[in-house]
Amino acid sequence: MNSAAQQAWDLLEGVPDPEIPVVSIRELGILREVNEGADGELEVVITPTYSGCPAMGQIEDDVRALLHAHSLRARVVTRLAPAWSTDWITEDARRKLREYGIAPPQCSAAGNVVQFARRAVPDVVPCPRCGSHNTTETSHFGSTACKALHKCLDCLEPFDHFKPY
Repeated sequence: MNSAAQQAWDLLEGVPDPEIPVVSIRELGILREVNEGADGELEVVITPTYSGCPAMGQIEDDVRALLHAHSLRARVVTRLAPAWSTDWITEDARRKLREYGIAPPQCSAAGNVVQFARRAVPDVVPCPRCGSHNTTETSHFGSTACKALHKCLDCLEPFDHFKPY
């Protein structure tokens, strides 16, 4: 990676997800690549967590604004294939999600292999607040479409669970 692309990558490491500000777009696996185009302009590749994610416009704006503020010309490209997978979420981001009160998805045994069939939600989603495994899904859709709403039956607190895909 050349110096401009590396500088851009380093800057973009800290761009927070607009819906979950404790994790960055890189930690969630949304930021995929930074390349220098043949025309000298940087190309930043992002992949949405799901088709139609309303945060993508804000993410594109944040990426462009940050790079522009550092005098870096860039175009943002949204790439849908391969489809984003929760396997791309870093371990550090999983920890941050849990500390923020969102149960992170469990990694699949397949690693980064994209699966087109919907993965089964694990039988037990541990409560991110008290750690109890005595939880239940109350709605398949939580605060955003990529999360389900759960409730801990021990501490009685509701919490989001980032759906595994």
